[in-house]
Formats: sequence, structure tokens, C-alpha cells
Amino acid sequence: MLTEILFYHLTEKRLEDVVPSLLQKCLERNWRVVLQGVSDERIQAIDAHLWSWRDEAFLPHGATRDGNESMQPIWLTTGQDNPNNATIRFMVEGAQPPDLSPYERGIYIFDGHNANDIEEARKRWKVEKEAGHNVTYWQQNPNGGWEKKA
Repeated sequence: MLTEILFYHLTEKRLEDVVPSLLQKCLERNWRVVLQGVSDERIQAIDAHLWSWRDEAFLPHGATRDGNESMQPIWLTTGQDNPNNATIRFMVEGAQPPDLSPYERGIYIFDGHNANDIEEARKRWKVEKEAGHNVTYWQQNPNGGWEKKA
């Protein structure tokens, strides 16, 4: 089975504005998720944000300091681990993933205002395409919604 790889190009909203709703959609489909970042500080910031992003919504998740990795529907990490047996893997801010073949979906989210993020996304696009994965590119429209561009 080929992994579906999605690239989400942020142009209108910040990572913190889009990640919670994307994770919520995954949970609604009963998908287990790993979100991989590049630094402990950013993972801690995302962790804190997920607890308070909406009063009416709850995103059950955990990170290394929380333990119970296998029980977490969403796992936050800087590593290439998959302790909760996730089938969906998010990579944010240039995180370098493990082989994505075992996953149903790999999702790269990159900042369109950051030249390094754009360059890294281009490299990953090439790598994932050459690996034979089904690759799509989504860009935010002026209203913050997503439009498929490739």
C-alpha cells in the first residue's frame, strides 16, 4: 500500500491555528496520530496550545513527560518514534520523518513565510515522490481554507 503524502502550505494562518482542527478531523475518523516537531520547546508549546485551543473541544494527547505512550491517540515528539501505533504522521517546521511507508498518511505542514521551511518542503516532495507515494500539495486561500494545487 502506498502512503498518501499531503503538503500543507501555510500562507494565511499560523501552525497553531491549523494543527488543532486537522488533529480533530483525524480523531473524528478514529485515526491515531504522531506529530513530530523539531525542538522540545515547540512541542511543549503545541502541547500547551492543544489543551486550550477551544473551550468546547478536547484533543486527548500526550508527550514524553506524560508517559502512557501506547494509550495516547495523539503523540507529540521530536523523534522518529511511533509508540502509539499511529497510522497518520504529521511533520511540522521541517521535521525529518522516518520511512513513511508503514503509515496511511504523512502530512507535512510548512510556513510559506519561512524560506528554510519552503526549501525543506521541496526536498521532501522530491523524496516522497521518488519513493512512489501519492503526493498532493495544498495551499491556504485568503480565507484560510485549503485548495489543492498539485
